[in-house]
Amino acid sequence: MAITLRQLEIFVAVAETCQVTRASSKLHLTQSAVSMALSELESQLDGPLFDRQGRSLIINDRGRYLLPLAKDVLGQVGNIETLLGEKSGEVAGVLKIVASSTIGNYVLPYFIGVFKKQHPAASLEMLVCNTRHAETLIAEGEADLGFVEGEVSNEQVMVTPWFEDELLVVAGPEHPFAAKSDFVIPDDLEYCEWIMREKGSGTAQVFKKKLGCHLPGLRVAMELGHTEAIKKAVEAGVGVACLSSLTVCREVEEGWLASLSVKGVDMWRTLRIIHYKKRVMTNLMREFVAFCSLIKESSHGCACLASPWILHEILHNRSLR
Repeated sequence: MAITLRQLEIFVAVAETCQVTRASSKLHLTQSAVSMALSELESQLDGPLFDRQGRSLIINDRGRYLLPLAKDVLGQVGNIETLLGEKSGEVAGVLKIVASSTIGNYVLPYFIGVFKKQHPAASLEMLVCNTRHAETLIAEGEADLGFVEGEVSNEQVMVTPWFEDELLVVAGPEHPFAAKSDFVIPDDLEYCEWIMREKGSGTAQVFKKKLGCHLPGLRVAMELGHTEAIKKAVEAGVGVACLSSLTVCREVEEGWLASLSVKGVDMWRTLRIIHYKKRVMTNLMREFVAFCSLIKESSHGCACLASPWILHEILHNRSLR
């Protein structure tokens, strides 16, 4: 009996969930159907793919060898279904997007909202996480498009530059630095404590890389997992932070935070769009990427992204064309 696509799909689901019960729930199959398919696959391959530990199934060396091959086969079949099942020119379907924190929380919601109004047959789902996790999800085929701030190293992931973003130093309104217009590196480093994003964050990754030889002089007071938490801690006077200009425009306008341009180090970074190299670009994917790229054509330039009001106006005007 030849190996079937259903067997490979079940194998991948069991590998990812480590249990027949969870895999059956994920695939909407009975537990007996999952167990039978897995048993048949192991019989055809002359050996087990998992080690049984109680109710858990832990993938073994043979299973780890098969897993990327199985995912690749299923991905290619998905590409065939996409190419042959998609109507010419139709922008429809479900687009799974993964975005790192700054982009996912402060930029893409505006794009998604206006895009959805233009293409009501399209459904867009977005998960916000850090750059490292976003890269993993794209490489494993769990998401269609990624929008990230940090560097991407996986060779199976295609990277397209999107636009340039500036990192600023932010301080609370009562902090001594609030009266300054510039933060000078390395002179000012010794006079402050830093509130940082967690490891894996694109913003933290870029900031530390740009500091280079000055990094040992960085005194970290705490690490937090969300930009909003960092802004609140800075506003409360716990320390200073380095954040994207996209994230602090409202607080700076209201006087809750003070922003300082950095002197001595280039604090510009490139935001990127990523997708899996072997994934076929659907009409929906191509249209959304083109839609997001319109920001480069704006007379306001990328600076408009620091103002959600200007950005919303640009996107709304385009939707009326």
